Amino acid sequence: MADLILTERDGEHVVTVTLNRPEKLNALTRAMWRELGQTVAALGADPSVRCIVLRGAGERAFSPGNDIAEFATDRSNKAQAIDYGADMHRCAQQLADCPVPLVAQIHGICVGGGLEIAALCDLRICGESSRFGAPINKLGLVMAYAEMAPLVRLVGPAVALEILLEGRIFDAQEAKDKGLVTRVVADDQVAAEARAAAQRIAEGAPLVARWHKKFARRLADGAPLTAAERDECFDCFDTEDFRIGYAAFLAKANPEFVGR
Repeated sequence: MADLILTERDGEHVVTVTLNRPEKLNALTRAMWRELGQTVAALGADPSVRCIVLRGAGERAFSPGNDIAEFATDRSNKAQAIDYGADMHRCAQQLADCPVPLVAQIHGICVGGGLEIAALCDLRICGESSRFGAPINKLGLVMAYAEMAPLVRLVGPAVALEILLEGRIFDAQEAKDKGLVTRVVADDQVAAEARAAAQRIAEGAPLVARWHKKFARRLADGAPLTAAERDECFDCFDTEDFRIGYAAFLAKANPEFVGR
């Protein structure tokens, strides 16, 4: 049986993580939710990793969401759904907590649980033929708080409700207009653009990328900043990477950051 989650190094600092069920358009199983969260958590703890690209296998779909077959076996009642949801929500939290920048490389369908995963990434790059939505109202299902939260943070409650209440499938340009995706490119350029974005991230100071992710998330919660948090913004001045970057700037050279 093929691995459901694949990882592949692209150079020294970029890792591609692939949802690997192309025969099912990368529909998500409980095992995939568990393994995806564990994989991203492990990569986030690796100081050599500076960017993670998350994609679906093939070019037909990022993911259409959960495999409908598991509703009969693992989600047929409230008790089962709560138990199953715990795995989904743990994965979502592991993606949200990942300190390393996440880039979603979106080919084709990105719906339901696939959209939830994409919303947890920092950049989302899709092709012109990509399709988005969350038509779970057609199944009589609710998007739970933990699943809805990343979508609301990304596009706001009004747009999130539009997506959920209407249950429409919409195109890439509308997704861009709604703020769901960062950029739309030609279908045959999605992989190259995602790789280029990941490389640009990886070439920057890795501690700075982690701080910026942390600060953006902290600002989004709306609570007043503490004095210690405000002071943390200046920790970068004591890093080796700042000295490397400053010297490279003066020398008109490309910096080679070390992550310290």
